[in-house]
Amino acid sequence: MDLFYAILLGLIQGFTEWLPISSSGHLVVAQTLLGIDVPAEFDIVIMMGTVLALLIYFRERIFWLLKGILAKDRKALEYLALMVISGILTAVLGFFGRGFFKGLFSEPFAVSVLIIITGIFLLIVSRHKPVPSRLGFREAAIVGLAQALAVAPGISRSGSTIGSAMLLGVEAKEAAEFSFLIGAPAMAVASLLEFFEAQAIGLEIPALFAGTVAAFVAGYLSIGFFMDMLKKGKLSWFAYYCMAAGAVFAALTIG
Repeated sequence: MDLFYAILLGLIQGFTEWLPISSSGHLVVAQTLLGIDVPAEFDIVIMMGTVLALLIYFRERIFWLLKGILAKDRKALEYLALMVISGILTAVLGFFGRGFFKGLFSEPFAVSVLIIITGIFLLIVSRHKPVPSRLGFREAAIVGLAQALAVAPGISRSGSTIGSAMLLGVEAKEAAEFSFLIGAPAMAVASLLEFFEAQAIGLEIPALFAGTVAAFVAGYLSIGFFMDMLKKGKLSWFAYYCMAAGAVFAALTIG
């Protein structure tokens, strides 16, 4: 695989991963428009770069959680329990739907439609005014299910999880932090598993490394950008982008 394309796809993956616009969907469409055929394993492996970016960006929160668990702090243990609940539901549903969702990587028009659906969902979230609520077991379970559905390219993982939590009344910043932290383990495991499969089908290490590094740099920048946009209440901007981009992508990839 050409290193130029590996870096370009890494930048796209990294910048769009933490934004609620579907990184996998953008990668599918980008590859179609560029006329290149890249195995889905490549896209999944380079996610490790964005996972590393997340761990560095939220290092204080992660250190608090780890120290709290070791000290048997009630708040930290409760937070861990919420993460485990979300993770289990994601793993179960994601495992059984993995084959179907993976097949969508070769369907750019369908992916474009799913990006539009993501935009509609984000618009609903941005206009909804729920009763404020804390992050509890019910919220964690629903977020976990939303994350599993986001295995499908075109459905934004961050958009579906953060949006689901916000619809239930969870504050935007708290919803984003929880969404990102529960996503990291699942993404890391998927990335590592696909790494060995990627080697088996002939993807070269230099290309995987270049894409991962590019994803790390772009991913770190995008986290800060998105958190700032959430703070300013600009979630609707991403909704309009998804609907417009999805429509353009659909027109360009139809047939």
